Amino acid sequence: MAIPGANGLELPTSTRLVMPDSSLEGAKLITATGTELGQSVKELAAIGLSPELMTSSMSKLATLNEQVEMARTIVGAKKVAKAIMSEKYGWGKKQFDCVNRLWTKESHWNYKAHNYRSGAHGIAQALPASKMAIISDDWRANPVTQIRWGLHYIDLRYETPCKAWSKFKRSRYY
Repeated sequence: MAIPGANGLELPTSTRLVMPDSSLEGAKLITATGTELGQSVKELAAIGLSPELMTSSMSKLATLNEQVEMARTIVGAKKVAKAIMSEKYGWGKKQFDCVNRLWTKESHWNYKAHNYRSGAHGIAQALPASKMAIISDDWRANPVTQIRWGLHYIDLRYETPCKAWSKFKRSRYY
């Protein structure tokens, strides 16, 4: 069942949206019913949010949703990782090759990968998995959250993916 939404759009009665703050990096997951979304649109209009800004926000949401859906495949996850690596960290092909080797060994780029013995989860095999909540609460099912967390972890702990890969080769973990 769908309800009318902003600008004549129809929204399903249960929808997951990623609402960006001022940039795509500040995205938070919101789960809401269509009724709640319709109410939110009315509230945004009531505080004077222009239709253009609402349309821009909806466009960003659509882009984020496409990115998440693309990252559910191995090829898509690699494309998303390359883009984030380049945009956020300035890392190029050499560093991507190291991330590719590392995450192929860890999870085969499977966002559903879970090690029942250790509790590690996701593409980057975060341990404990709940660490990924610093990026977003949707870490269990959102491959983009997992990629962002994994790259953030590598940057903080090892500075570059190739240094993390070197550590992995020595000890079978990173």
